[in-house]
This record gives sequence, structure tokens and C-alpha cells, in this order.
Amino acid sequence: MGDRRRRHRLAAAATVAGLMFGTAACGSGSDNAGNSDPNTLEVWTRSDPDSAATYDRVFAAFTKKTGIKIDYQPVVNFDQQLQSRASTKDLPDVMINDTALMGSYQSQGLLKPIDPASIAGGDRITDKSWSSTVGIDGKHYGIPYSRQAQTLMIRSDWLKKLGLKAPTTWQEMLSVAQAFATEDPDGDGKADTYGMVAPASAQNGYAAMWGASFLWQGGAQIIAPDGKGTYTPAMDSTAAINAVTWMKDNLFCGKKGVVQPGAITAVTATATNFQDGNAGMYMTGPYNITTFDATPGKNKYEVVPAPAGPAGGDVLADGENVYLGARTGKDEKELALASFLVSAEGQKIAMAGTGVHQPVVRIPVNSTLDAAKVRNDARWSVVQKAYEHASEQFPNAPDFAPIKQDTADALNSIFTYCGGDVRSQLKELNDTLAGDLKDQDLLT
Repeated sequence: MGDRRRRHRLAAAATVAGLMFGTAACGSGSDNAGNSDPNTLEVWTRSDPDSAATYDRVFAAFTKKTGIKIDYQPVVNFDQQLQSRASTKDLPDVMINDTALMGSYQSQGLLKPIDPASIAGGDRITDKSWSSTVGIDGKHYGIPYSRQAQTLMIRSDWLKKLGLKAPTTWQEMLSVAQAFATEDPDGDGKADTYGMVAPASAQNGYAAMWGASFLWQGGAQIIAPDGKGTYTPAMDSTAAINAVTWMKDNLFCGKKGVVQPGAITAVTATATNFQDGNAGMYMTGPYNITTFDATPGKNKYEVVPAPAGPAGGDVLADGENVYLGARTGKDEKELALASFLVSAEGQKIAMAGTGVHQPVVRIPVNSTLDAAKVRNDARWSVVQKAYEHASEQFPNAPDFAPIKQDTADALNSIFTYCGGDVRSQLKELNDTLAGDLKDQDLLT
């Protein structure tokens, strides 16, 4: 507990430093601009080379259409580099990054507020997507760009071999997982297959991100809004205790092989068992469709809605927003880029992976577009329906990073030490979450 609280105090100190930066930056004009050319926008995305190649095509189309140049920088260590730039009072003009980071960036004063009416085509973005850009003060601090929701990816060839159907409930999923682990679905005569993939490491909050869908499906919340701009920690609820106990007893501390070996230390980069061909299910985001089409192969798996728990089938939704750096001087051009990025033209280019390069828009925020029709791939309809009708997002107004990390730490510990008491461990987590909220003056 002491180590966690020390981390919170450090985070609070960083926030204060960020707010000091924000005040200075907003008055600094464009003299400190990373690119002083008034006709060039410096744009950052958190991207690997495959995604960056897709962004290159998007920005080239924007420049051709408007004449506005883009100094594009794909940044892998985005947050570290952003803090470095913030310390010099020199932010990029435009950033594209995760929706869940908005509260952290806004609390540090790194973002400009946005009037949705200033975005051409902003009325084609749904209220659900716009809601994920609203800060504690009720102002918008981002423009929705891409959305996604988790679905279940499952080996259809294994189901056929064992005479099974894709699961629609937790219990059916557990039964299929046990069959995949014990009934030799790949037919090699060896006990070398596993039921499902679980990236349940505490590192970077993975256990919370992967486990969130099970929490929603069990009727639990991590923190609960009170409708007055503050929150109550909710991980000691009966629903949370029941959902976490089910995960612990059935996935991590039950029959061997239900999840892959080393699940409690796995992150998405190392949880490769589905594409390696030795695990049969993975509840994950649609960014993996391109990867899995290559291996294990498009004809060997299907995309289906997540199995429902006691409270339904809601899954974790996520995505990316367009953020404008908190400085003045290029507002008109920044808004022009944002408007292009959410236009049908810009979204279609960003949705078009090349088989090698990843699409950077999964579910379009432009409501005139249908993901399955744009890609001529019915599987994307499953993802789009999950986002629109059966998904929840992490609360975006608070700085959710410490909340997510503390939740991941607790879940990982619960899954690791099978003899522990879930109720008391979640009570300790709840106390820690109360501290996180108090640090941000958001505790009810």
C-alpha cells in the first residue's frame, strides 16, 4: 500500500508540473513551436511502422486536398516523449492517441478545449463517441477518430473437429476451453493445446484491460460516477467479488490448460498463443484481425460476440481521439486536419489496411460509414455491433492511469495466489482506488 501511495503522490506532483506547463504554453504563441513553418502541422501518433505507413497515406491525401503540410512523427514511446516535450513548453500541434489518456493529458494542461461545432462533419459523430471526449469541467478535449470493442476470436476448425459450437455464455466458454485443452483439437496426438489466451500481467495495466469485459459482464464497475462530477470506488461490490472469484476459480486456479501457461505474466506482445496455433480462443480487439488472417489463417477462425455473463455481454470499448496541443497559432489548420480525419474520405483511407500495413481506424466514428461494407468483410459487423450496442469504456474524465494500474496489480495478485481471500483483497483495492480519486479531488 505504501508503494502505491508513493506512486500516487509522484503522479500528483507530475500533474501539478503539467498544469504549470499548460498555463505557460497557452500564452506562448507559436514561438516555441516544434515546427515554426506556419503552413506545416507537427503531428504525432503512437504507432509502429505498419500503422505509420497507413497514416502516411492519410496525411498525404490531406496535404493534396488542402496544401497544408504535415510533419508526421510516429512515436512508439509516446507518453515519455510527450512529457519531455511538455517540459520544454513545446507540444506537437496535433496528437492521435488512446481515449483513456484524455483525463491524464487534460489534467496536465496539455490539451486545447474543442467545440464540436468547429469540426466540419462533427454532427456525423454519435453522441456515444463524443461523450468520451468530455472532461471533468464539461468541455470537450478531443475529437473521436477510431473506436473498437472486444469480440471473441475462436478456432472454427477446432470447434468443427470436436463437434462444438461457439459459446454464448461464460459456462459454455469454460466448457469449450476445457475441451480445447484436453481433447486434442489440432489432431497431433499431443497434449499441447490450451483453451484461451489471457494477457493477465500487471504490467501497463493489462490485467485490468483484459479483465474489464468480465467485470462489465458480471455487473461490476471499477469506479462509479455519482452524477455530480465525482466518483465512488466500486470494486468491493457483490458483483465485483463474484466476477473476480469466477475468473480466479475457473480460469487461473481451476483445471490446467484453460488459459495458456504464463498467463499471469503475459502482455499482448507475448500472448501469441492464438497465432502460434496452440490456443483456441482470445477475447481481444479487432486490431488482431489482420494478424490472425495471416496466422493461423482466415479460414481457421471466426469472430463472434463475447459470451455473456450474469449481467449481459458488454465488453471493453476503446479507441483513439485527435488531440490538439495546448498552444496557439495554428488553430484553423488544426481544425481542418481534424475535420478531414473524421470525414468519410479520411476515415476510408485510414480503414484500408494493405494486408501488410494495419488499418488505423477500426470502427469508423463517421456514422455514414459501415465497417463491414467499407472492408467487404462481414466480421467487422460483429465488432461494430459490439461497440454500438454492447460495450462500455473506462471513465475518460478522470486520470484513469493510476486507477487502471492499481486494479491490474490487484487482479494479477488475486489470480497468482490461489489461496487468497478475494473479498478482503478487493476491499484493499477499493481503499487504494479511493486514494487515487482523492488525489484528483474526485472522491465522492
